[in-house]
Amino acid sequence: MNTLAQDPTLKRWIDRVAAARADRRPLAIQGGGSKAFYGEASAGALFDTRELRGISAYEPSELVITARAGTPLAELEAALAECGQYLPFEPPRFTDGGTVGGMVAAGLAGPSRWMAGSVRDHVLGACLLNGQGELLQFGGQVIKNVAGYDVSRLLAGSMGILGVICEVSLKVLPRPPAQLTLRFDCDEAEAIRRLNTWAGQALPLNASAWWRGTLVLRLAGAAPAVQAAAAKLGGERLDAPLAQGFWTGLRDHTDEFFGEAATALSRGGALWRVSLPATAPALDLPGDALIEWGGSLRWCVTRESAATVRAAAQARGGEATLMRGKLDAPTSVMAPLSPVLMRLHQQLKTAFDPDRVFNPGRLYPDL
Repeated sequence: MNTLAQDPTLKRWIDRVAAARADRRPLAIQGGGSKAFYGEASAGALFDTRELRGISAYEPSELVITARAGTPLAELEAALAECGQYLPFEPPRFTDGGTVGGMVAAGLAGPSRWMAGSVRDHVLGACLLNGQGELLQFGGQVIKNVAGYDVSRLLAGSMGILGVICEVSLKVLPRPPAQLTLRFDCDEAEAIRRLNTWAGQALPLNASAWWRGTLVLRLAGAAPAVQAAAAKLGGERLDAPLAQGFWTGLRDHTDEFFGEAATALSRGGALWRVSLPATAPALDLPGDALIEWGGSLRWCVTRESAATVRAAAQARGGEATLMRGKLDAPTSVMAPLSPVLMRLHQQLKTAFDPDRVFNPGRLYPDL
C-alpha cells in the first residue's frame, strides 16, 4: 500500500476533503451504487470512488490480494478465478458495478457466510482517508501481521461514516475441489433442528437455505469428504448447473423468494434481515420467511410494524434490520443499538471524522 500516497487521484481527494471541511458541506461516498438502497438515505455531494481502482498486489501463494476501493468486484474475482481462488464469504451483487470498497463498507456476505465467515473476518489491512484529510494505514498484507488488525475490521459494515476506504488487503482461499447440493422436504422447525444437529458434526457444510417446506444444503471441500457426507445425509442430489443457479440467485437476491418479496414491497410490505441464535424458533410473523446460515439469518417479508418485527426478534435473542421497504415510524433502518454501543459508535465517528464530512446519518441518524 506504500504507493497509494503518490496517486494523483488521492491528492485530489485530499483537497476535496479540505474544501468540504472548510465549507461545512458533507460528502456522500459511493462506488458503483449497487447497494445505494441499503441503510439510511445518503446526504451530501457525491464522492465517487471508482477512479481509484486497480489490483495493487496479489500473492496467490500467500492467499492475499490488495485492491483499491474503486476496483470492480467482478475484476477482482476474475483475477482470483485465474488462480483457482475466490472470496469465500460470497459478497452479493444486487446490480452490476459493485466495487471492492463498497463491498467492505456494506459488510454483506452471501450463503457461505455460515461456515466461511464474514467480510470482517477476511480484512487483513486497509488504507483510509479520514475526515481530516489524512491517509491512515491499518493492518498489513500478510495473515500473521495483526498490528492494527481490529481497526481494519471496523471498516467492514461502517457504511463510509469513518472515511473513504482507499485500499484493502483481503484474505482469499482456494476454491473447494468439490461441491454438492442436497434437497430435503421438511417444515421450518425440522429444518432448524436438522441444521443445528449437522453443524455439530464433522461434515463439510458450506451453505443452507429453507423456504416453504424445502431445505437445501451445500457441501464443499475434498471430494471424498463431500461424497461421504452426502451418503450419510441422504436427500435428493441437485444437478450442478441447477444448484449453482440457485445459490447465485440466493446470493444476489434474484431467486424466487426475493422476487416475491419485491411484489410484496410494492403492496406495502417490507423485507427484514433478522439475525438470531441458530437454535431460535420461527418468528411467527405474518408473511413469508426464508432461513439461511444454519438458522442464524432469517429473511422476513411482512406488513407488520417495525416495532412488532423487532420485538419478535428481541424475544428470541436477536435483532432486525430493514433491508428493503419503508419504515412505518421514526426509527433507524439498522438494528437499534444500546446506549453504550451508540456512545462507542459516536466516539469512533468523532475520532475519525470530527467535522462529520463523510456519509452523515448513513449508518444511523445520530452518526
